[in-house]
Amino acid sequence: MITSSGSLEGKSPFKYLFLTIALILIDQGIKLWMYYDVLPNHYGEIDLIPGVFKLHYVENKGMAFGWQLAGEYGKLLLTVFRLCAMIGICWYLVYLARKNAHNGLLWSIAAVLGGAIGNVIDSTFYGVWLNNAPLDSPTPWFHGQVIDMFYTYGLDGNYPDWIPFLGGQYNTTPIFNFADACIFCGVVSILIFQKSFFIHEDRQTAQTIQNDALVEGEEKASVQENTSIVEDELHSSDTNKENVEVFVNHKTENDSEEIKEESK
Repeated sequence: MITSSGSLEGKSPFKYLFLTIALILIDQGIKLWMYYDVLPNHYGEIDLIPGVFKLHYVENKGMAFGWQLAGEYGKLLLTVFRLCAMIGICWYLVYLARKNAHNGLLWSIAAVLGGAIGNVIDSTFYGVWLNNAPLDSPTPWFHGQVIDMFYTYGLDGNYPDWIPFLGGQYNTTPIFNFADACIFCGVVSILIFQKSFFIHEDRQTAQTIQNDALVEGEEKASVQENTSIVEDELHSSDTNKENVEVFVNHKTENDSEEIKEESK
């Protein structure tokens, strides 16, 4: 839809934020289920596909897939970074929605945002709620450990020497959670489909410029039309004024002649 200014009307960001909220709820539901049920009742482990994939409860201090920042304040810096990233991604999602960006791009960013917030909740609150902050943490706030559970252990093992970076040594696959998967899928989708995503955005920009030009042309035409109408009215007024003057002069002449005849 085109607004009165000529720009394309943006999309509502709420349906994309609804996906974000849904992903957060799923992520937190899985983590709390792992903590309150799988950990005490199943020794923290459920083998879903024997020899390939299982749920395996672990806690980590770091980023996605167990990566972490070293140092006394590494965890705090990571949590602050996550908070800033969460705010930035949320703003960017709303901005792109109002700019009428490609739906695929918006859904992908919503998935990334959901994953980011899911892990931020762990880092910010789990140290207090679940008392899982490391013993050497200065405060449980912002030092909570992220709960991971998805483990494709069937990929563990020695890889052939010809495989770059991994070959010739024993490798274990990282354990991740639902939030990590959301971030990964969102980023990969943007990378794979970036051409169609951003070509669409360029087309929207070009269409907006074209619409602005059309509206500007219509406004100029309207101004010219109004000016012409005013000029016609002024010309008509001048013509009427001249007709009145001619009538008055003619009437005056007739009256003068009648007076002269009466005087004779």
